[in-house]
Amino acid sequence: MMTDTMFYDTLRQGLWVAVLTSIPILTAALASGLLVGLFQALTSIQEMTLTFVPKLIAIVAVFWLTMGFMTETLVSFFQNTLVPIIAGR
Repeated sequence: MMTDTMFYDTLRQGLWVAVLTSIPILTAALASGLLVGLFQALTSIQEMTLTFVPKLIAIVAVFWLTMGFMTETLVSFFQNTLVPIIAGR
């Protein structure tokens, strides 16, 4: 049986893993959005697809580059935290 302390500690660790795995993608989206916005402001081009496509490409590229880190982080969290709780150890 899980105590309240164990539950909240596991929840805190899970949220921290979610933050760690989302930081690279969110940073890429922010950086590409700022660059495209600056480009649009400088050239007065107001095309809606111009903001979407580069941001999508940046997100996919960063996801592909950091996929190993994300997988290792999630697997480590599951093996070290969740599986022992489920198995009752």
